[in-house]
Amino acid sequence: MPTELTINEIYSSIQGESTWAGLPCVFVRLTGCDLRCTYCDTEYAFYQGKSMSLEEILRTVNKCGTPLVEITGGEPLLQKNVHVLLKQLADEGKTVLLETSGAHDISRCDPRVIRIVDIKCPSSRMARHNRWENIEHLRSKDEVKFVIGNREDFDWSVEVVQRYELTRRCPVLFSAVSEVLPLVTLAEWVRSCGLAVRLQPQLHKILWGTSVSI
Repeated sequence: MPTELTINEIYSSIQGESTWAGLPCVFVRLTGCDLRCTYCDTEYAFYQGKSMSLEEILRTVNKCGTPLVEITGGEPLLQKNVHVLLKQLADEGKTVLLETSGAHDISRCDPRVIRIVDIKCPSSRMARHNRWENIEHLRSKDEVKFVIGNREDFDWSVEVVQRYELTRRCPVLFSAVSEVLPLVTLAEWVRSCGLAVRLQPQLHKILWGTSVSI
């Protein structure tokens, strides 16, 4: 049987987050998510989408002519065939980023894929879904992201970073919940905390407004 995935959208833009921010990037957004974070800005990806063959997806991505590709969602790891897509993109020489909620096993991913793993903070109301076993699978090229909505989230994130020595494993990103926590406030907390964590502005929202998600 041909490999198919349910795709919400494929588009070319500027990478707005992670250490890859600022680079041209093709985004492949898969449909479906099993979490319901309080700050979610991609609710349209929960159900909307169409079935596409692997060949169709690759053809659409290659038309964009960009070597950096991010697989996102929703939650892309909910679709088992995503691993076939990840491998094929890597085989074609793409730099492949996988954005995942951190609630699912990342160990099955092709080793060439760069995993950007969320750790859900308390204000998301999804922290109970964090798959802590994923931390043991992190490599230096992967990244961990905390989306922070208040001081409780920040203090909780600092404790997690220290407990698991995350900055020794890979880059750690602290992002503010848009329109809830001022970025300048988070910047001051990051400056004062003494950890080698990276403040992550959402470049796409600076460029195109808060309604834009990547």
